[in-house]
Amino acid sequence: MNHKASVAAPSSLALPIASTAPGGTRARDGQWLLIAGGVLLGTIGVFVEEAGQHPLVTVWFRCAFGALALLAWCLATGRGRQLLLHGRARWVACATGVLMVLNWALFFAAIPRTSIAVATVVFHIQPIWVIVCGALFLREAVSPMQWLATLAALGGLVLTTGLLDGTAAAAAASSSGGGYLAGVLMCLAGSFCYAGVTLLANTQKTISPFAMALWQCLVGAVVLVWAPFVLGWPQQGAAWGWLLGLGVLHTGLAYVVLFAGMARLGLGRIAVLQFVYPLTAVLVDWVVYGRTLSPVQLAGVGLMATALWTIRRPASAQAVRGS
Repeated sequence: MNHKASVAAPSSLALPIASTAPGGTRARDGQWLLIAGGVLLGTIGVFVEEAGQHPLVTVWFRCAFGALALLAWCLATGRGRQLLLHGRARWVACATGVLMVLNWALFFAAIPRTSIAVATVVFHIQPIWVIVCGALFLREAVSPMQWLATLAALGGLVLTTGLLDGTAAAAAASSSGGGYLAGVLMCLAGSFCYAGVTLLANTQKTISPFAMALWQCLVGAVVLVWAPFVLGWPQQGAAWGWLLGLGVLHTGLAYVVLFAGMARLGLGRIAVLQFVYPLTAVLVDWVVYGRTLSPVQLAGVGLMATALWTIRRPASAQAVRGS
C-alpha cells in the first residue's frame, strides 16, 4: 500500500497519485507547480478567518464552489468518463467524502482557537496515523527507523503546540475562538480523519485523482446542504468573496496545479515539496496577523519536518510496504 502518494494537507484531498521520476524541463515544471500549489494552500487560513463563518458553513461553501470549479475543468478537458464510478469504488469515494467533511470542519474550527500556523503544523502529523494504523490493522511492516521517526515526530508535535513553554497559555488568553487545547485536539482528530481518507483512497487505485477530488466535494456539498439554512448564510459581501476563493482557488485551482505537478515528479521530491504548504502557513500567519511561533515551537516544527520527511522518502516507503 502506498502511504505517501497523497496531497498531505488538511486543505487537500488524499488521492492515489502515480508518480514517475522524469528529468529535465518536465521535472522543473513539476517542481514549480507543486511549489505554487503549496503556497496557494498556505493561504487557506486567511480565507477561513476573514470569512468568519461557522466551520460547517465554511466547509459547505468550499465543497459547493469547489465542485463547480472542478466540474468546469472537467468539461473543459473532457474528463467526464473518469467520474463514472461503480461498485466498491463508488462507496470508497463516498466514504472519503464524509471523512473529508469531518477533516475540514475540525481544521477550520481549530484555526480561531489556536492559530493558522499551529493548526496547520499540528495537522501535518497525519502520516504518523497512517503508519500506526497500517502497522496495527493492515499488518504493514515498519522498520526501526520508521518507528524512531514516528517518536521524533510526536516529540516535535508536543513542542509545536506550545504546551511546554507557556506559549499555549498566552495564546489561549487571546484566542478568539476559545479553548486552545480543544483546538489542538480538533487538529489531531482532523488529521486522524485525513489518515483514514489516505488509507481508503489507496485501496482504489483505479479512481483518478480528479474523480476522487470531485466526488469528495460533491459528497460534502450534499451532506452539508442543510448547514447554511440552519447555521446562517453569510451576511456580508466580503464573506462570500472569501468563501468563493476557498472553493475556486484552494479547491479547483490548487488541486489542478498539484495534480499536474505530482505527475511530473518522483516521490522523493514530492515528499520534500509537500512541506511548502505548512511553511507558507507559518509565514502567512506572521505577515498577516503578526502571530509568530516561539523558539521552542520552531524547534518542534523542524523536528516534525525532519521526521516526516524520513517517513515519506521513497526508501522508507519500501520499508513500510515490506517489499
